[in-house]
Amino acid sequence: MTISRLPDHEQRILDEVERELRRDRRLDRRLRTLRLRRGPDLTRLASYRPRTLTVALLLALSVTLMVTGIVTSEPAVIWAFAVVWPPTLFAAFRRLHRWSRG
Repeated sequence: MTISRLPDHEQRILDEVERELRRDRRLDRRLRTLRLRRGPDLTRLASYRPRTLTVALLLALSVTLMVTGIVTSEPAVIWAFAVVWPPTLFAAFRRLHRWSRG
């Protein structure tokens, strides 16, 4: 659609409508959720800001699973630790990075 064919007053009206629609955050959020995505949204992952309590609980769970896995040698416990450990490290590093930036 070419907008160069519009008269000036219609172009100004269209520009104003577009500006108003861009300001509507709720509409923008709804339109973003309707988009089809092929892969994970890495911008959301990069902007993840874990809370201190979340990191503490993940660390406690990881240590508990690690100790239980060492003591019992149960494959299910070891696999549970293997699943929980990477997100724990990621959350802890993100939290430390946030603290170091001030």
